[in-house]
Amino acid sequence: MTTHSPIILPWKGVSPTIDATAFIAPSATVIGDTHIGADSSIWFGCTVRGDVHEIRIGARTNVQDGTVIHVSKGKFGTYIGDDVLIGHGCVIHACTLESGCFVGMGATILDGAVVESGAMVAAGATVTPGKRVPRGELWAGAPAKKFRDLSEDDMAGFIRQCAHYAELARDYRAMLPVL
Repeated sequence: MTTHSPIILPWKGVSPTIDATAFIAPSATVIGDTHIGADSSIWFGCTVRGDVHEIRIGARTNVQDGTVIHVSKGKFGTYIGDDVLIGHGCVIHACTLESGCFVGMGATILDGAVVESGAMVAAGATVTPGKRVPRGELWAGAPAKKFRDLSEDDMAGFIRQCAHYAELARDYRAMLPVL
């Protein structure tokens, strides 16, 4: 079996800090002033680029395939809390995703936006600069706006899914040889 290591690059003397329990998939790239917490997972084809500002990713956060996480020079870092689900092919740019929120596949979250704990951004939505998605709300569309309220069960499901992905990441770590 041929495997490839993820690309982990320093930027101007600052190297990423990645918890030993995190899973960084082969073909993912993590650059610069980036911290990734315990049991988090950065899946195939993701780019996490902390070159011109900082990126902080908490524990048990799941960043699915093809997502790009970046920052805004001199203005905004990107701050992602614990137990956050980020779907496939998202753009997370210079914003804050609070612990326990969900960002659907193909969504874009832009500079200075905040997705609060227990909030959800629908697949394909665009949260424009400076917007705040409140707890207990699902926002959809481009530009995104409130679509409906979320139930307590919806919000609890986000945490259950994070636990599932943390377990899947452990399985991948055990399967792939250490390079």
